[in-house]
Amino acid sequence: MSGNQTRLQAIDQITNRAPLSFEKTEPLNKIWATDLFNLDKMEEALSKSAYKAIKKTVQTGKALDSATADIVAAAMKDWALSKGAKFFSHVFYPMTNITAEKHDAFILTNSEGNAINEFTGSLLIKGEPDGSSFPNGSLRMTNAARGYTAWDPTSPAYIQQTSNGATLMIPSVFMSWTGEALDKKIPLLRSNSAMNEAAQKVLKLMGETDIADLNSSCGPEQEYFLVDENFANSRPDLLLAGRTLFGAAPAKGQQFDDHYFGAIPARVQVFMQDFEDKLYKLGIPAKTHHNEVAPGQFELAPYYGAANVGADQQQLLMTTMKDTAKEHGFLCLLHEKPFAGVNGSGKHVNWSVGNSTQGNLLDPGKTPHSNLEFLLFCGAVIRGVHKYGPLLRAVIATASNDHRLGANEAPPAIMSVYLGDQLEKVFEDIKAGKLTGSTTGGEMDLGLDQILNFDRDPGDRNRTSPFAFTGNRFEFRAVGSSQSVSGPLVAMNTMLADSLNWIAEKLEAALTTQDQTAAVISVLKELMEEHGNAVFGGDGYSSEWHTAAVEERGLLNIPTTADALPHLMSENTVGLFERTGVLSAVELESRYEVYAEQYNLTIELEAKLVSDIARTKIYPAALSYLSELTHASSSVLDLGIELDNSITKAVAENTNSLLATITKLDEELTKEDFANTEAHLRFSADVIRPLMDEARVYADALELLVADELWPLPKYQEMLFIK
Repeated sequence: MSGNQTRLQAIDQITNRAPLSFEKTEPLNKIWATDLFNLDKMEEALSKSAYKAIKKTVQTGKALDSATADIVAAAMKDWALSKGAKFFSHVFYPMTNITAEKHDAFILTNSEGNAINEFTGSLLIKGEPDGSSFPNGSLRMTNAARGYTAWDPTSPAYIQQTSNGATLMIPSVFMSWTGEALDKKIPLLRSNSAMNEAAQKVLKLMGETDIADLNSSCGPEQEYFLVDENFANSRPDLLLAGRTLFGAAPAKGQQFDDHYFGAIPARVQVFMQDFEDKLYKLGIPAKTHHNEVAPGQFELAPYYGAANVGADQQQLLMTTMKDTAKEHGFLCLLHEKPFAGVNGSGKHVNWSVGNSTQGNLLDPGKTPHSNLEFLLFCGAVIRGVHKYGPLLRAVIATASNDHRLGANEAPPAIMSVYLGDQLEKVFEDIKAGKLTGSTTGGEMDLGLDQILNFDRDPGDRNRTSPFAFTGNRFEFRAVGSSQSVSGPLVAMNTMLADSLNWIAEKLEAALTTQDQTAAVISVLKELMEEHGNAVFGGDGYSSEWHTAAVEERGLLNIPTTADALPHLMSENTVGLFERTGVLSAVELESRYEVYAEQYNLTIELEAKLVSDIARTKIYPAALSYLSELTHASSSVLDLGIELDNSITKAVAENTNSLLATITKLDEELTKEDFANTEAHLRFSADVIRPLMDEARVYADALELLVADELWPLPKYQEMLFIK
């Protein structure tokens, strides 16, 4: 079957699909956390002493003794077996943004050859996957393969249900035999510990005596596209690269603003209900879903939770989303820019810090000017974003996220902080050496009796800011939709820890000569004088801001991953992670090498796909159409009529230009000898990417010229609008 026939058949299969059948689902209270081995289930299964010990570990991160681990393992095994599980797996998160798992059976054989179920504390605590086969940035050579997984008791185990059965999944860390972190969880746990230690210093200086351990919280919003599998199977670029490498803009895109928060298509609604029921069984609090800005784009937002658990849940959410989409005949696209010309997808990470005694330390309350602890923690964030802006840009740097950052759909590649009118005035007053008060939002009164008045927020939202305060938390809006949230959380926790340590040192000195309020103001005044340039409340999309940010404020505009990743190896970044104990210089360098390799491999894969699709699908379609046009022109000429050959000429010119560009691209792809990692990054960004973009210009022009019945690839108007 020819490519164009496959495309037309896909349209027919989708439009003639059997009617949807809606199945009644169980109420939330019947399914919530049924597949999660949480503290409630532990309390039922464990002795009081064992439960008390594991609860302390879960809530504070304190060490668990081996005897209790044995007891927990036995209870976990019994619970898993009751759920039908025959296997268990240490789930870990290597430096690939995906979830890795190694399944082991509970089974052992005794001396008589009979099978017995066994799961001990030692099996729970430690596993051993291959440490050299995962990306490791030269931390492990091929011949040095040993790596370990180790149980993280602070993140609950769960049951993974598939059509083939159930498996007990145990969230774990992943390290080399020599002890270096090979994953995303170890740095996250370390960063939280560093933040807690630094925060404790500040709170004690503020006179607090009862201080529970602090934790960061995470609430990631997930944007995604759904494309029918019949279309996706005809698009090698979607299947292998996660985005369309070719595709002309349809007459209708998102210009009418009619998709955002519009009625959810019935088929998508069924998928969402099924998907979210699975999340509820896993204890993942899916809170909000809706249509997003672009046609075919949607969003799911879970409720916030502890950062470590939230990061694990986000990985599980992405896996469950993609698997459930397949069951409903969709391909779920988490790529940041699967379709050109319409909004891409992000993953806004809502982040705050707090504990059970002081509460949320990024909640300003009704009078933020008098909430000194909030002002200190908020000031620490401002300093962190200013001092470590390049790091924040680097941890969201991927080949896919480059497509959306800096465009008028996502935050710019300049790191700044939005505080809102109320807080911006407070910090400007502090910079001037005074603290007089803070404004309120006032009352919202529409003059309609049937609409109740309500208190308006003291500040507006700013969707153009990469790092925005949104009432009681900061929202890191620049994170990519396909990314693990662990990297951004590590950066935020670590920069906060460093800034809190700086504040603690300054505050301790100031308190020797000043009262508490005066000391806080003096410290924050110095902080704002040094780092206030990061605070910006205007339009982050404007060219004026891009100029002012760089020329007047000294902020960096870091447009691509090739520009961003080298900042991981800067003296400023290395010093930050070494001082806080979050990453050693060797571990940081390994991440730089891994992320650089992923960028280069992604660009190489896409370039090879561009060449392959152009040569085997688009070029033959264009030649077929040229043949038809030439034959038709000749036939009409025999009748004494001369046709306008402008379309024939345009098809021929674009076909020749496409082939010439692809030939040049293929030649460049043979180059392998690069002086260093940064040189390879620059080659991918400055040579390969522009050639891919140039090839697309010609191919997309051909799509608008070649007869519809001959075009081999499903078009944007079909993939985005036919559901």
